[in-house]
Amino acid sequence: MNNVTFRTHSFTSFAAALFLAAPLAAQQPAQPPAPLPSHPVQTAPADPAIAAALQQVSADRIKATITKLVSFNNRSTLSSMDKDLPPGTGINAAADWIFSEFQSYSDACGGCLEVKRDDFAEPGRPNSRIVKDTRLQNIYAVLKGTDPSQAARRVLITGHYDSRNSSNEDTHAAAPGANDDASGTAVSIECARVLSKLKFPSTIIFVAVAGEEQGLNGSRHLAKLAKSEGWDLEAVLNNDIVGGDTTPGVTGADKSAVRVFSEGVPGPATLEQLRQIQTIGAENDAPARELARAIVDVDATYFLPTDHHAAAIPGRAHSMAIRHDEAFHPVMIFRRDRFGRGGDHTSFSTEGFAAVRFTEWLENFNHQHQNLRMENGIQYGDLIQYDDFDYMANVARLNAAALATFASAPGIPQKVAVLNPPYDTNTVLRWEKPAGMPASATFEVVYRDTIQPDWTTVIPVGNVTNISIPISKDNVIFGVRSVDAAGHRSMAVYPIPPPSNRPPVPGTEPPPPPRP
Repeated sequence: MNNVTFRTHSFTSFAAALFLAAPLAAQQPAQPPAPLPSHPVQTAPADPAIAAALQQVSADRIKATITKLVSFNNRSTLSSMDKDLPPGTGINAAADWIFSEFQSYSDACGGCLEVKRDDFAEPGRPNSRIVKDTRLQNIYAVLKGTDPSQAARRVLITGHYDSRNSSNEDTHAAAPGANDDASGTAVSIECARVLSKLKFPSTIIFVAVAGEEQGLNGSRHLAKLAKSEGWDLEAVLNNDIVGGDTTPGVTGADKSAVRVFSEGVPGPATLEQLRQIQTIGAENDAPARELARAIVDVDATYFLPTDHHAAAIPGRAHSMAIRHDEAFHPVMIFRRDRFGRGGDHTSFSTEGFAAVRFTEWLENFNHQHQNLRMENGIQYGDLIQYDDFDYMANVARLNAAALATFASAPGIPQKVAVLNPPYDTNTVLRWEKPAGMPASATFEVVYRDTIQPDWTTVIPVGNVTNISIPISKDNVIFGVRSVDAAGHRSMAVYPIPPPSNRPPVPGTEPPPPPRP
């Protein structure tokens, strides 16, 4: 391992904690002075500043962004090397425009954004989608945190701005990519526009990557850069195909829902690491899965059901007032990505970061990776006429709310461990405070039945960093999260046994202790 420092929520530390953590000196921490009551998980209060920012998300601005991206005709990554493109077309022109758009937001906020190019040459490889050396540019803008003790913590949003048609090698014929993935790029850009007007204790990064259609090349390079530079990257939100396809006559789409894909078992992992994950029942609690649960939690705060619109709740955003249907919501999909497919969040997962993918509820493959044509009365091609800009505005609001919440929260608890041995029916947890945690922030232990997808019960524990709970760890799944005085919650962390309490290889367990 190099000198990069990883947080306990990343895969590297999640898996390594099973094997590399030093033995703990004390197996039984000090107990709280009195039992702490539990209650059902409740919706966090809305932050008025975040709620106001969500109101600034504009479907018209998103439409204008996608219209501009489509105007570059063909944003194939391979077009970066072409010399015969008409002026103002191709991926290089698109990259320059995205850079200028981020820069305009920075100018509007007095230079609050540091706009950068991750500019590199991808080596050509025979029998690959990039057969000759090709220039790639990831364009990103950094909104640095204002608290020196927390600014190192980062959250990131991305979409890919490259496009393609039926042929990977075609760099000249139209490849509008209005949904795949001008939609995700527009969400990232719109989040930068509205959130750059606010200040957060930790850092937010807004990204548009290239090379996705050739094999996640741009995101892979940026993820490796983040790892090599030791980014304290807590969350990655990848938006890919979030245009809300609106093809006449097509049924099955749900415009109130967006899928959030997350992996349950982080990878790559060794067989021994997989065995330990299986032994402690952590198959459904990888950092990405906890990130997805945190996004669901954020949604409950800022997207109100229709029957609640009439009730004015102080400090609560009425972000759904513009839509008179079921409240917009994320649906957790318990897979890394769609069946047998991948996306840019995979690059970050591979490097050990918690990453999820947002995708519309029902994709239309007539409008993905297709030459523009009409056949048998069917229009093929990824055209802007099939985008739903109100839907994308809701996706942008959800992303913005999640980014702002995570950047405001105290940080993810560190070195979360379950201390008591398997034969003890209680559960003893211990953890450490995240760097820069405000004195007014506290911790919560959350848990759920093993068959439940999301947290159902919370135990507020205050400022303590250990607790004994009279509930068997066999029967529920525990997590620990931080919360500040305003109610911003971090993602939860699944507790890992230290080496001295590590479960043995199945079949080699010692007999249970004798009864008194």
